[in-house]
Amino acid sequence: MRTDSIAFRLGGLFALVALGVFVVIGGALYRQVDKSLDILPNAELEARYSVLESAITRFGDPEHWARLHNKLNLLSEEDKRLHFWVVSGDPAYEYGQPDAATRGLANGPLGIHDWQRPDGTPLKVLVSTLPGHDQRPALRFLIGIDVDNVRQTHHDLAMALIGCAALGVLLASALGYWVARIGLRPLRRVSRQAQQLAPPKLSGRLRPSHLPPELEQLVEAFNAALERVEGAYQRLESFNADVAHELRSPLTNLIGQTQVALTRGRSAEHYFEVLQSNLEDLERLRNIINDMLFLARADQGDRARNLVTSSLAEEVAASLDYLDFILEDAGVSVRVSGDAQVRVERSHLRRALTNLIHNAAQHSQPGQVIDVTVLAEGEYVSVAVSNPGPPIADEQLPLLFERFYRADAARYNEGGNHGLGLAIVKAVASLHGGSVFARSGGGENTFGLSLPVTGHVA
Repeated sequence: MRTDSIAFRLGGLFALVALGVFVVIGGALYRQVDKSLDILPNAELEARYSVLESAITRFGDPEHWARLHNKLNLLSEEDKRLHFWVVSGDPAYEYGQPDAATRGLANGPLGIHDWQRPDGTPLKVLVSTLPGHDQRPALRFLIGIDVDNVRQTHHDLAMALIGCAALGVLLASALGYWVARIGLRPLRRVSRQAQQLAPPKLSGRLRPSHLPPELEQLVEAFNAALERVEGAYQRLESFNADVAHELRSPLTNLIGQTQVALTRGRSAEHYFEVLQSNLEDLERLRNIINDMLFLARADQGDRARNLVTSSLAEEVAASLDYLDFILEDAGVSVRVSGDAQVRVERSHLRRALTNLIHNAAQHSQPGQVIDVTVLAEGEYVSVAVSNPGPPIADEQLPLLFERFYRADAARYNEGGNHGLGLAIVKAVASLHGGSVFARSGGGENTFGLSLPVTGHVA
């Protein structure tokens, strides 16, 4: 039995609850019985005193006092628990051979007291005073009753209560563990179902039928998590295939061209052309690797650090200057409207803006106009890049920001594009605490990002 199991913990909780209940109830019961046991010797002392008071009061001469001695001796012999003392200024009218401790008690306050004799016997003692009569002077009359049996009863009761509490706690913990095991059977069934799910077979789902409502919620949440994991696993498989494809092409070119160049002697001019072609493929590999490292840092929750306040219109203009020759070759123009001040890391932002405008230029026809709109909306500012183009299905729009995803299933690499441009835009937005968006309609396709005005937003 594992001590960290839910059943074991529930059994322990049952034991704690039972212990608390037993302590409260047992304590209350013990106090009530203790009070009742204390009343009994007090009542007996008062009853004995009421019987003897009149006799002692009547005996005022030595002859009658001797008869009182005989009566007290007889009572002491009949009940060994009883003890009698009479303390007086005249030794002839004393009884019980009172010692110094007894005299000290007799000369103290009247009433019932707890007292322990020098030999250790615990007593309840009633101390009373009687006025003088005839030849007898005033005296102190003490009646004691041995309460050792009462104390023993207290002890036995306490031990019985502790024993019952211990047994009850053990029984409650055992029953609690048993009940918990029965109650957790549906959870064990769910666990066995979950153990059967493993990559790449993630399409299975847990069955929520015949389960308690609490487990139904857990199963629904688990199934939803499985759907997300399955989607992530599928994207990972696709991502791995895309990475292999993107890296394989330039590597194949590098190997092939190098092997051909080494088959026989070549001119210096031919080697120069081969090295120049290899350099292009190596630069493409470097760009892919750099982009993947950048995306990996964004995935790890990194944040832009070197934030400065900048004009978005100026950042768009700087990106357009960088893309001047590409836009000229594509035969498209760009129209910019709106402006806003935001805190950004300029190098990251310009990279995202360049990718958005480059993406729009790649999907525009010569002579068309690309619109870049900067719009402030509360705590966020959006930059939307729109270009004329055929409509994109709604289900594809959010996927266009995934790595290596293209709406066209056919792979192509126009302009050296390796399918990470929009994914980098999404990463830049995430680094700044923002988001991305995509819209298609009215003959236009719009891609953009939203950034917080004041920097990172939690």
